[in-house]
Amino acid sequence: MKKTNAIRILDKNKIQYETVPYTYDPDNLDLRIIAKENNLELPSVYKTLMLKGDKNGVCVAVVPGNKTLDLKSIAKESGNKKMQMLAVKDLEKTTGYIRGGCSPIGMKKNFPVYVDAAAKGLKIFYINAGTRGVLLGLSPKELESIINVRFCEIGKE
Repeated sequence: MKKTNAIRILDKNKIQYETVPYTYDPDNLDLRIIAKENNLELPSVYKTLMLKGDKNGVCVAVVPGNKTLDLKSIAKESGNKKMQMLAVKDLEKTTGYIRGGCSPIGMKKNFPVYVDAAAKGLKIFYINAGTRGVLLGLSPKELESIINVRFCEIGKE
């Protein structure tokens, strides 16, 4: 497996992690399928979403697969009045990652990262490794040790 920016950063910082390869389907990015195929609990598999606020620019939301992003909550947490998803066409030039392969670790810039508070109760959670078809399993505390993370209530069932 080719090392991604995220994996290189974890290795450099001596962070323990596991990689979980999965079948990438560009027409179906449903985390329920990815979790089921890999015998993972859906609440432990997180998606990385890029947003743009009306006041503070781009930020990252990391939300479990069993929840959707609450735009009002992320707006409040990030000091914005309105939030919108970053356009797919702007994703790679903004983050260095492509759709379906976006990790909160190793982006071109250090954007504010907001992780749903449910992650704090997990020993291990799974995020994208920075390429399509690979998840990283690591401790939320370890993630917090290498990037500036704010745990907050941003997901809704």
